[in-house]
Amino acid sequence: MNPTIEGTTFGAITIGGETYRHDVVIRPDGQVEKRKKKLSKAVYGTSHTVSLAEAEQVYRPGVERLIIGTGQFGRVKLSAEAAEFLARQGCAVTLLPTKEAIRAWNEAEGQVVGLFHLTC
Repeated sequence: MNPTIEGTTFGAITIGGETYRHDVVIRPDGQVEKRKKKLSKAVYGTSHTVSLAEAEQVYRPGVERLIIGTGQFGRVKLSAEAAEFLARQGCAVTLLPTKEAIRAWNEAEGQVVGLFHLTC
């Protein structure tokens, strides 16, 4: 996928030569955005569970796959409501620890969105 993700360390990710120190969403056109994790925090008190509201914000019509980097220790999960919403849209979801999700992103093809959690 474009842009290529070069790597991650706890609290940082390097995408297309630029280092970000916050969770990110990468759109199919390569646009990098700050993750709106407050949408999930408002429901669950944590950004470690992706809420329906956040899934609706991340998803765009035509997206075939969402790759979620679940953090350095794999703590992020998808809420049942978010999983159901994405399934209804025909959007496959891949949840992997962030380092593995980076590999999946770099090898992915098609209309893919990436959401990468950078800490736990």
